[in-house]
Amino acid sequence: MSTESNERAALGDPVYDRLHATPEFTELRHRYRSFVFPATVAFLAWYGLFVVMSMWAGGFMGTKVVGNINIALIFGLLQFVTTFALAWVYARYSNAKLDPLARSLDEQYAAGRNDGGQV
Repeated sequence: MSTESNERAALGDPVYDRLHATPEFTELRHRYRSFVFPATVAFLAWYGLFVVMSMWAGGFMGTKVVGNINIALIFGLLQFVTTFALAWVYARYSNAKLDPLARSLDEQYAAGRNDGGQV
C-alpha cells in the first residue's frame, strides 16, 4: 500500500475504508502480490547464487571465457541485465493488469469524496 493509502486508513477515511473492503481492492492487492513476491524471491535467489558461487566455487567463477572475461564477470553483468529486464516486465504487467483496476478504484474514491463519503 502507498503512504497516502496508509495515511487515509490511519485517519479513518470512510471512503477509503469502504473501498478497502471491496472485491476490486482485494483483487488489486492479489494481482500486485502475485507478481511482486515471486519476482522478488526469484531475483534474490539469482543474486544469492551469484554470491554463493563467488564464495565457494572460485575455480569455476574464475574460468576464463574470452580473453580476461571470466564467468564471475558475466554473472555480475547479468545482475544488471536481470534488474532492467525485471523492471521492464513489471512495467508491462502493471500497465496491463494493475493500472486499469487502480484507476477505477481511484475514480471511485474521488467520486466518493465528492459525494460526501458515499461510494
